Amino acid sequence: MIKFFGKCVENLLKSIRYLLAGETRFSSVLSQAAAISYDSLVISLVIAFVSAAVIAIQVSKQFLMSGAEAYVGGSIAIVMIREIAPGFVALAIGARAGTAISAEIANMQVTSQVDAIKTLKVDPVGYYFTPRILAAAITVPMVVMLAEVIGIFGGMFVSNATIALHPHRYIHSVWLWLNAKDIYISLLKAFIFGILISLVCATQGYETKGGAKDVGESTTKAAVLSTVYMLVADFLINLIFYL
Repeated sequence: MIKFFGKCVENLLKSIRYLLAGETRFSSVLSQAAAISYDSLVISLVIAFVSAAVIAIQVSKQFLMSGAEAYVGGSIAIVMIREIAPGFVALAIGARAGTAISAEIANMQVTSQVDAIKTLKVDPVGYYFTPRILAAAITVPMVVMLAEVIGIFGGMFVSNATIALHPHRYIHSVWLWLNAKDIYISLLKAFIFGILISLVCATQGYETKGGAKDVGESTTKAAVLSTVYMLVADFLINLIFYL
């Protein structure tokens, strides 16, 4: 794990140098943005809506029995923005796009396409990693913002359907409880998660040796490692900003 983390840091520094050198093509970043976030948009928004709906079902009646139904909206908004939206969206993108990144680069590695790039005096880490890292860092926060909006309004509809909570009281509670700091931290989480997904999965794919069987094993490892790294990062961010 320590050795792999070191390789991730090394690859990130190489990608930053490649980006600052101005060698990254905008078309590559755009295509990777579509593959990473746009293609994962529907499943991310569905997960956000269902998560908010489940939370609303769980807390609405409990709040109603204690006479605190006016706080349902604020509770759901805080949970969605601080944790559920950035965490679940990142996990969905990692499971879908992260594994695809790992499999793609691993396949290039075992079929000697990476070696072919080296013969052209092109840095394979910068060429393969930089567009994916940049695309994920930019677009994952966008998906998270949409997921937060869908989640909050999904909770409103479910609360109205279960305990007949008026939308005005729900939204008023959201405005009272929600702070700009929570949104900034949520976007920071999404930014870091996006970098981790692309970096960890690309590094795992780049380190693959062997054949088709090793590509499959590398893809599985990429999914596990990206999840672990995101959970650790989530814990550290919450420790820094909410302790």
